[in-house]
Amino acid sequence: MSDSAPKLTTSRGNILVTGGAGYIGATVCSALEDAGWTPIILDNLSQGRREFTTNRIFYEGDVADRLLLKKIAHERGALYAAIHCAALIVVPESVERPEDYYRENVSKSVELFAGLRDIGCKRIVFSSSAAIYDTVPDFMVTETSPLKPSSPYSRSKYMMELVLQDFCDAYGIFGIVLRYFNPIGADPQLRTGAYLNAPTHVLGRMLSVASGHSPVFEITGTNWPTRDGSGIRDYIHVWDLARAHVKAIENFDRAFKSTHDPKSASSPKKFSVINLGTGRGVTVRELVTAFEAVTAKTLNKKESPPRLGDVAGSFASSHTASDLIDWRAELSIENGIRDALAWTEKWQGIKNH
Repeated sequence: MSDSAPKLTTSRGNILVTGGAGYIGATVCSALEDAGWTPIILDNLSQGRREFTTNRIFYEGDVADRLLLKKIAHERGALYAAIHCAALIVVPESVERPEDYYRENVSKSVELFAGLRDIGCKRIVFSSSAAIYDTVPDFMVTETSPLKPSSPYSRSKYMMELVLQDFCDAYGIFGIVLRYFNPIGADPQLRTGAYLNAPTHVLGRMLSVASGHSPVFEITGTNWPTRDGSGIRDYIHVWDLARAHVKAIENFDRAFKSTHDPKSASSPKKFSVINLGTGRGVTVRELVTAFEAVTAKTLNKKESPPRLGDVAGSFASSHTASDLIDWRAELSIENGIRDALAWTEKWQGIKNH
């Protein structure tokens, strides 16, 4: 457990957050706390930061450790739900090291889901990825759009969805899959944010160039069939993303009343898929333009070939999230850029302290 004792508050319930010491997971924990829930972090700190566990209930360990899950349940009582954020997430790395991605993301998730079943936690929210979608002509995807995971990373996420769906069918578990689009920004209160020294996500790479830590920002892929040739994405503020997890917890039962499932009329629905995006596609070149407008600086940039596993991209239809969990994105890409800039300045101070 964390050396710092958690704050004593009246809680709406315990929520296990795997990967809760990471960029997204820690921000989800802040959103849960703000809404009156008690996050319980399970993280092995292979990617996460111990700083993000301060004043929170924290268990350092592996998600596949069923004995540790039983210990958490014994010491903390019943879990209202679990949010599974823990995963390896770098696409090019997954092409080079597929064994690691299938072991860490798929095999260990099987153990986690089984362990949650054994301790009686029947509500699971799983952090999936929009990277599993195929490219569609207008780039806007719905939850029923064709799938074509194109890297070991995206295939591992899709496999985890299938495992969870089978567990829901067999073991009385209820699962909500949140398919993330592209998170940017930081907690607006600057409690958490991105922290990798060599970031692979697009805004992190821009920030690295702007701060002088990298020489040039590479626009990877300029011949995609988009309006300006660069990849198109749905850039969602990480705080909006975190709020969506809270909304999924608070509207959990509502998420299974969808009319999209053809089997729902004959049997209760136990598995629901929801896209998390803004509903608006932004190209990499457009993001660069927004970054330069916010910073009032010209970014040193060059065009480069696509990275291993890259695709043209997509953006979300956000209607299902609104209908099922009463969530919609509220913050702009400019908000995301400003918060990321503020967090980067604070994080440099933390590291240098």
